[in-house]
Amino acid sequence: MSHLDHAAADHSDQPESMLPVLWQLQLSHYNEKVRWALDHKRIPHLRRSLLPGPHIRKAQRLTGDTSTTPVLTLDGRSIGDSTRIIATIEQRWPQPPLYPEDETQRHRALELEEFFDEELGPHIRRAMYHEMLPHPELLLPRFTHAQPLRYQMLLRAGFPALRTAIRRRMDINPETAAASRAKVVAAMDRLEREVCSSGYLVGDAFTVADLTAAALFYGVARPPEFPYPMIAFDELPESWRGFLDSLARRPGGRWVAEIYRRHRGRSAELMAGERASTHRADHTTARMTSTTEGAST
Repeated sequence: MSHLDHAAADHSDQPESMLPVLWQLQLSHYNEKVRWALDHKRIPHLRRSLLPGPHIRKAQRLTGDTSTTPVLTLDGRSIGDSTRIIATIEQRWPQPPLYPEDETQRHRALELEEFFDEELGPHIRRAMYHEMLPHPELLLPRFTHAQPLRYQMLLRAGFPALRTAIRRRMDINPETAAASRAKVVAAMDRLEREVCSSGYLVGDAFTVADLTAAALFYGVARPPEFPYPMIAFDELPESWRGFLDSLARRPGGRWVAEIYRRHRGRSAELMAGERASTHRADHTTARMTSTTEGAST
């Protein structure tokens, strides 16, 4: 049995209440970063998709110190911030590793993770929302994917207020959006400079640096391995479509697509049917134990 199989076996037979729970916004690139880490390590987990807006209060209640997702609840403790979450995952499930064993390479991988987190993540998000917030007909189906109808109706009714809140919270206006576009281009420039002859950012193996850069750039490459529906490319506003296409055609854009193809893998999320099977197995085991104990008394 491989270390991937062991990781899955360690948790697939746990009661649902003991499984890691990822609280997420489906389209968020920071959430994709954590999903990818969980999937890469084959850690069975549950996902709870939240609505944008209400997710702030939920994150605050869960963590006490974080007002956004992703949040991972593990062993009764909820952790915010994608970097802290991956550090926790890496400590708890070290195989397959996302941190290089070599200390110098590990420092380099963590430095690149921080760079893309700070110099790419907020800026590609701001630039995207500047283009997309005027188009609720495109955003709302993605915000409410797989949500109950009443939640879809609630968000539709509250979208004007949500749009105002997003613009204020992320400081979105034409000037800041233009500056953020320049930051995104600069991040792509650095990505292309940093890729080694091995095809990876650090050493000769996939690390947290590759995962972070690719996850935060997923909207550029639009890889088929991304686990949730995306807005069709030809439906995007023309200016945003042109900007993304200019990046996707670059070597860095092709690198993102290739990293997704080679390393994104299948989901480790436990779906409803699998959770039900686990729940039934737990009850069957409990009944068998009770019967055995009763027969022995």
